[in-house]
Amino acid sequence: MGGRRAREREREEDTGVPGAELLADADRADSWFLVVEGTPQSHVDLSDPAYLDFSYVRRMAHAADLVAPEGEPVEALHLGAGALTLARYIAHTRPGSDQRAVDVDAPLVEMVRRRLPWDRRARLRVGIGDAREWIAARRDASADLVLADVFAGARTPARLTSVEFYAEAARVLRPGGFLVVNVGDGHGLAHARGQAATVRAVLPHAVLTADPGVLRGRRFGNLVLVAGHRPLPADELGRRAHRDPEMARLVEGRDLDRFTSGRVPVRDADAVDSPAPPEGVF
Repeated sequence: MGGRRAREREREEDTGVPGAELLADADRADSWFLVVEGTPQSHVDLSDPAYLDFSYVRRMAHAADLVAPEGEPVEALHLGAGALTLARYIAHTRPGSDQRAVDVDAPLVEMVRRRLPWDRRARLRVGIGDAREWIAARRDASADLVLADVFAGARTPARLTSVEFYAEAARVLRPGGFLVVNVGDGHGLAHARGQAATVRAVLPHAVLTADPGVLRGRRFGNLVLVAGHRPLPADELGRRAHRDPEMARLVEGRDLDRFTSGRVPVRDADAVDSPAPPEGVF
């Protein structure tokens, strides 16, 4: 799910998938927005996979940039495929990377494959299935990156927000790997605070980045959690977030302790879907 600055969009194309729209980007040639049930899910520039339009996707990409030396291939797992923006980015910036993605919506995946094709030289496989069941079937310590960006419409399903789910992601990570999670939340940030506490219950090192207005609870938006078994490059993640055209803040250490204060990690038994965005936010 992507919150973004307002911009003119031009012609709409029939996707053949109920609830899904492709909108041409009026500002960039060969670029498209994928909108699902009224929520912007992805933006792709077919000519330039390194271009990332949504600010939260850029912050997720910062983690992908820093998980290994520049240009070195990695193994990445994408939970939630959308238009495969980050998978295209990693294939472009880290040639030879092995990547797998999963999405529950087979017609949407097939439409993206047909209408928004990616470089066939990329070592990218896309499967159909439930993200939690799929990650549970992956081998221990087999991935450098696990990128979780799963939304049903504009909400993350409850079963992808719990300790039990994140424990599977942590199991799959290599010792130096990163779990990267897109969290949608707004006023009060109760869900985001709970998610940060939940991720920290299974991975000891974590940081969070978000637009200052979102962090203050002034508007609904995307917060990005990065976590791992080992200390993270927090300083560089913070610098990149701050220098972004849509400047973001990084929260770590004692500030993250305060952010999660009083929050109990979410278990399957009490997990709920992420909050719906307010009417008209997109």
